[in-house]
Amino acid sequence: MAVATRGVLNGLRILEIGHFVAAPFATRLLADLGADVIKVEPLAGDPARQWGEQVDGHSLWWSIHGRNKRVISLDLKHPRARDIVLGLVRHTDALIENFRPGQLAKLGLGAEVLRTARPDLVIAHISGYGQTGPYRDRAAFGVIGEAIGGLRHLTDHAPGTSDLPPVRVGVSIGDSVSGLYAVIGVLGALWQRDRANGDGKGRTIDVALTESILSMMEGMLPEYGALGKVKQPAGGGIATAAPTNAYPTADNAWILIAANSEPLFARLMQLIGRPELIGVPEYAGNQQRVANVAALDALIGTWTRRHPVDALVQMLEDADIPSSKVYTAADIAADPQYRARGMVRDIVDPNFAAPVLHTGVVPHVVEAPGDVRWAGPAVGAHTDAVLGELLGLDPAALAELHAERVIG
Repeated sequence: MAVATRGVLNGLRILEIGHFVAAPFATRLLADLGADVIKVEPLAGDPARQWGEQVDGHSLWWSIHGRNKRVISLDLKHPRARDIVLGLVRHTDALIENFRPGQLAKLGLGAEVLRTARPDLVIAHISGYGQTGPYRDRAAFGVIGEAIGGLRHLTDHAPGTSDLPPVRVGVSIGDSVSGLYAVIGVLGALWQRDRANGDGKGRTIDVALTESILSMMEGMLPEYGALGKVKQPAGGGIATAAPTNAYPTADNAWILIAANSEPLFARLMQLIGRPELIGVPEYAGNQQRVANVAALDALIGTWTRRHPVDALVQMLEDADIPSSKVYTAADIAADPQYRARGMVRDIVDPNFAAPVLHTGVVPHVVEAPGDVRWAGPAVGAHTDAVLGELLGLDPAALAELHAERVIG
């Protein structure tokens, strides 16, 4: 019986055999929406527990990354581990993993073995390049997916402006996007299996980090295929729309202004005191503004430099022009919109003296909202409870497995 929640995925059980970011991110999203996620970790715990800022040896990131999951620690290389995993699979709707292709099979847990335990199991693999193809066995992390998927080229500095390396987005975007695609695939497969008149069959989801990023690259490939045009970095702007950019302020901050429609451009010109530029040939439409974007951005930047960021935010809001200061973590934590929607919330985590700031649950399901039921648990926090509940192991059997270092 899955752990009861009020989330829209209440009653669904997911087994995670993952590490670092991609698969654990996918299962965290499912857990936030109410699924009973059981995470299998090595006896020493997921390496991600050591990432990010630590307080007394506890990772603040892990508080979010592992939240809402029941965690068991298991030595997958131990001969007795295979039977434990297969026992859990019998009670599981879907399994999500992100080892190298073929690694689970080497542990005796290939798809054909898993489906002897549960024939209708949905299995999601997340890997660098996918389960097939000439690059299948290459090592990869999310950053490699970002490079091969084309993102690192587009996040670079504008051509000819810098000899610095291509800029990273700042978070593990390759891993997170692939985790999102895994969630979509799993839910789609479960829908086909379990809906009215469903076929009752398990399916295999094959998600590649490289392909996940490439799928987001908008017109990059069609433009190259039809025109031979290689899309180039555009700095803070958008190559196809103007004005849309980040502009400097009097107090050394940045403000984003997106005024790339005709009414918005007219309101912006009125606001900055240049109404005579409305309708002139250089700025008469979006294509003309894009062609003259350097001069236009310089003109807007001259105006923004005269005002502090908070004053700019208010003026632009009063003019109904899409805009925002570039938020830091401090801005996000204090933002009333985020607080009102529960997107920034204080969560009690026993590893820390004070509540930990967490992001909320996305998406908002109004009738069956997800929730943060608990913060990232300690290594092996639920091992005995899960194996007792699902496999019927009594205290003596559990003690034997602990003594043999099969479980932790």
